[in-house]
Amino acid sequence: MAWIYLILAGCFEVLGVIGMNRVVKYKTLDAYIILVGGFLVSFSLLGLAMRTLPMGLSYAVWTGIGTVGGTLVGMFIYGESKDWKRIGFIAMIVAAVIGLKLTS
Repeated sequence: MAWIYLILAGCFEVLGVIGMNRVVKYKTLDAYIILVGGFLVSFSLLGLAMRTLPMGLSYAVWTGIGTVGGTLVGMFIYGESKDWKRIGFIAMIVAAVIGLKLTS
């Protein structure tokens, strides 16, 4: 169950980042609700996951999901660059998180 909490925490972190982008662009109430709600749920789920999983692993997976997810949202929704180097570095982040899981 802790892994489910952790993966959901990473997904809600991405939602919080989307809210952050919307706040910068539009400054509407719904943008602030997405921002605060996304990060609030994300931190809560991260805390639940860390009751069972080690802190270093939890934080690395959480930030990895957030980083990769935020970058992919930027690329596919907001039209950011899809340069092969960016994709390669995303792959390295994913490989590092998998490596941490395999060695923990």
